[in-house]
Amino acid sequence: MDTLDAIQNRTSYRGKYKDTPVPKADLVKILEAGIAAPSGCNKQTTSFIAVDDAELLADLKSLIEPPIAQTAPAFILVLTQKIFAYRDKCFNVQDYSAAIENMLLAIKSLGYESCWYEGHITDDDDIAGKIARRIGIPEEYKVVCVLPVGLPAEEPRRPAKKPFESRVYFNGFEGN
Repeated sequence: MDTLDAIQNRTSYRGKYKDTPVPKADLVKILEAGIAAPSGCNKQTTSFIAVDDAELLADLKSLIEPPIAQTAPAFILVLTQKIFAYRDKCFNVQDYSAAIENMLLAIKSLGYESCWYEGHITDDDDIAGKIARRIGIPEEYKVVCVLPVGLPAEEPRRPAKKPFESRVYFNGFEGN
């Protein structure tokens, strides 16, 4: 799948996954796509943990309430560090956002599906902190996202998008 096809066809998949392991070689390709993302002032604030061990994966899934991706054969945990680039500016949110999008596109191009779960794990119930403590992530790192990875057991549903003309303008807002 070429890049533009992956962009146009990627959607957030919240369905069930097939019981087919994701080969480590594919996980490596997905992680390499994340590492290849741009990083503000090259501070490289984003790190990743791939989880494909069935026992550990089940344990992590049990920490997430309400449940997500219970049948996914792999998770990628996205971690960030708050590293200041210059003048008290930190670009970690931009860094991990770019990395996540790169990985979502790699996931799609390899024939898998995923969904960007961030708010679900980072809100007041601190699921991200529970995950971090369970697998021994140092305190200077924060889990900000879980990406399930696997082959879809159901046909992905494409949400309706607003028309191009209602969201894109040239040379000013609404042509002004």
